[in-house]
Amino acid sequence: MGVVTVILAVHGVGRPARQLDPGEDERWLTVEQFERVLDVAAEREDVRLTFDDGNESDVEIVLPRLADRGLTAEFFPLAGRLGQRGYLDRDGLRELTRAGMEIGSHGWEPRDWRRLDDRHADRELKDAPKLLGDLCGRPVRRYSLPFGAYDRRVLARLRQAGATRVYSSDGGAARRDGWLQARTELPHDLDGDWLDGVLAGSRRAAHWANRLFHRALR
Repeated sequence: MGVVTVILAVHGVGRPARQLDPGEDERWLTVEQFERVLDVAAEREDVRLTFDDGNESDVEIVLPRLADRGLTAEFFPLAGRLGQRGYLDRDGLRELTRAGMEIGSHGWEPRDWRRLDDRHADRELKDAPKLLGDLCGRPVRRYSLPFGAYDRRVLARLRQAGATRVYSSDGGAARRDGWLQARTELPHDLDGDWLDGVLAGSRRAAHWANRLFHRALR
């Protein structure tokens, strides 16, 4: 049985260095909120962290705080926005790689992959991870779904593109060995009660999964 875990999806941290797209401000954390999340993650093996979009804060704010706590995480930049104001540049991407972070793809631009024609699907699902892989020096085979949106066609295209793991924003617990993994997005109004509720739900899920597993062995 795969280990049950909770995966927290972070977007930007601190003061944005660019104009945010519509709705982005709802998923932007203060440094204080983020440090609270990190302190919890450092104490629990069943909590994992991912970072979407490739914001400048990934290197300037996130990376040193992960290092201070001995944590690693997965980062999913937008390949088409590397080097733009407020986003990671190529040196920042390489810095994450050298620090032992996992690099995945969030596509080329923030687009709903359910609405892609074949040409744009190749750009989002093949060209984007190839560029990221070339820059960080190793294959990129993990994907984070933009807006958490997917359907059967998207999943089929991802399998065809060679995805080894895909992250949604479905919320709830995930299994470490799953191909499609649910994540919980952290909101801008995150507080201790909200975080405690999410993590308590993960523990309940792990409890019931273990009960079902042991029952099946009888």
